[in-house]
Amino acid sequence: MRISMVSEHGSPLATLGGVDAGGQNVHVAALSAALAARGHDVTVFTRRDDPHLPERMPLCPGVEVVHVSAGPASAIPKDDLLPYMPAFADRLADAWRADAPDLVHSHFWMSGVAALDAARRPDTPDVPVAHTFHALGVVKRRHQGLDDTSPVDRAALEPAVGRGADTVVATCSDEAFELIRLGVPSSRISVVPCGVDTDLFHPEGSTETKTRAHRIMTIGRLVPRKGVGTVITALARLARDDIELVVVGGSRGAEQVADDPDVQRLAALARDEGVAHLVSFRGQVSRTELPAVVRSADLVVCAPWYEPFGIVPLEAMATGVPVVATAVGGLIDTVVHGTTGVHVPPRDADAIATAVTALLADPGGLAKLGRAGAARGCAAGTRGTGWPPTPSACTGGCCRAGGSSCARRAGR
Repeated sequence: MRISMVSEHGSPLATLGGVDAGGQNVHVAALSAALAARGHDVTVFTRRDDPHLPERMPLCPGVEVVHVSAGPASAIPKDDLLPYMPAFADRLADAWRADAPDLVHSHFWMSGVAALDAARRPDTPDVPVAHTFHALGVVKRRHQGLDDTSPVDRAALEPAVGRGADTVVATCSDEAFELIRLGVPSSRISVVPCGVDTDLFHPEGSTETKTRAHRIMTIGRLVPRKGVGTVITALARLARDDIELVVVGGSRGAEQVADDPDVQRLAALARDEGVAHLVSFRGQVSRTELPAVVRSADLVVCAPWYEPFGIVPLEAMATGVPVVATAVGGLIDTVVHGTTGVHVPPRDADAIATAVTALLADPGGLAKLGRAGAARGCAAGTRGTGWPPTPSACTGGCCRAGGSSCARRAGR
């Protein structure tokens, strides 16, 4: 099949960790590559945000990224992109009239607006549209209130995308219930949890050396809703000097990390809480380097206020690292409480501190959680030629049903 991915702000080529570059970018890149590996021809349409980018760039064999000129060729916050979606739709329609795809899969609500606009025009080939929201405005408003910077039109346009798409791919069961409340027929909703690259994230391999007896870690964008500030406050509540917190992510690399406004905000909080000497900011870390960093942690703490995805905890579990996660959205599905980690309430620093204390006090229990997490990561992983090399070598138990290595992964 010829498949058109539409991801207006989430380029699969983007450097991860910035304000608008995270799970969606990873998802689009991995999904596109996996489809290409199965013999499909995939084109990813994303908005041009740099005048020097070529019109077309290969991502991997079978996947090409097209930079669409729609609005200024510069970085623009995603919440400010709606005025440029008509031009984006025009370019999509032009492309599809010249070379019609068999399927369109749009990502994020504004991509859905543009994709449906282009696909439903009378002079455009009639193409089925699948859509993944990655986050819902109604949930964002519920948790962020007046801090929500979404355009006011999102409240009406987003449900219209859900009702207009031929199928909606939800990333967790909680999102499916939200979509039904927005009027999307349940018969057109499929829940496909996030997966993880188990060729990259697995327990075996190199690891960094800790600088203190224990290391906890957060990974991802540093925007307030990701809850890194809550983790810093929890570290202060622990009142221990043998635990370090490593913060991975941000809009800068390691050499420029001090210039990141979010790092400055969080560093100020760490100073106010009296734990600045225990917190290190790593900045952006490449995907290939990340597994060794993750393996060095005793725990990965994922403390978002809301979270439709849950890729970070799945990657942590796949490396054998237990997770402390807020009981929200996709994290409810991803982390099995008491088996691969523990759930805590959102925005509750005391609960995080209590969980970390209990887990670090029980090395045997911590190791058991890590083994169970690796098994669950294997079950949710993409099949490849890396770890585990054969079904018999897989210790996760997911390969015993039918002998297919890691075939019971998300989305199969």
